[in-house]
Amino acid sequence: MIRFENVTKFYARTPRPALDDVSIEIGRGEFVFLVGASGSGKTSCISLVQREERPSAGKVFVAGRDLSSMSAWKVPEHRRKLGVVFQDFRLLPDKTVYENVAFALQVIGKKRHTIRLAVPEVLEMVGLAGKEKRRPHELSGGEQQRVAIARAYVNRPPILLADEPTGNLDPTTSLGIMRLLDQINLTGTTVVMATHDEEIVNQWRKRVIELDEGVVVRDQPEGIYDSSRPARGELTVSEA
Repeated sequence: MIRFENVTKFYARTPRPALDDVSIEIGRGEFVFLVGASGSGKTSCISLVQREERPSAGKVFVAGRDLSSMSAWKVPEHRRKLGVVFQDFRLLPDKTVYENVAFALQVIGKKRHTIRLAVPEVLEMVGLAGKEKRRPHELSGGEQQRVAIARAYVNRPPILLADEPTGNLDPTTSLGIMRLLDQINLTGTTVVMATHDEEIVNQWRKRVIELDEGVVVRDQPEGIYDSSRPARGELTVSEA
């Protein structure tokens, strides 16, 4: 579904590459955590998958298409196949919950009757039924993130990218958002989540890809946030 082949990415006036010869492959229907310190390259990976950036070297493939050589006029079509969720929600403040989600369908030319059916369905799925007429400032942070997820998922994209989606939320709210992303993944959507949320990673035990200064240093199935120490509740050899 997503494949990086020896991808290196430099940014202007930065001598060290943001990504350095990265090769990873993420299959259809997987749930993958991208972890690592700030500046490790997580956001660069997500930007490359969206085709917001191009690699300095190497190739990026999404659903079998080489993004490195994709024509500019095909990029909007490519992005329609992606749902993207951000840490800061990025909702339209002057629009209602319903209008924020509907907007994602309007921009790709969906008919009104399709929108009228799809939006209430996805709002119910994310737990926001009855709040269609509220505006973002009338919602909690967790509710705003649920709107953002509904907007990202309403077109049923095969891939959902989440860049620090729990970064501004408390642990209980974060758990609810994680359950929602897991539910979306169970429908067959590939989910790639960049995160610093150690508790979430350790609890959910999905595949973990760790980046350090642009290099993949770990790719672990059912991994934890920090492989150098046991997850909470586990004993080291010396403790046992």
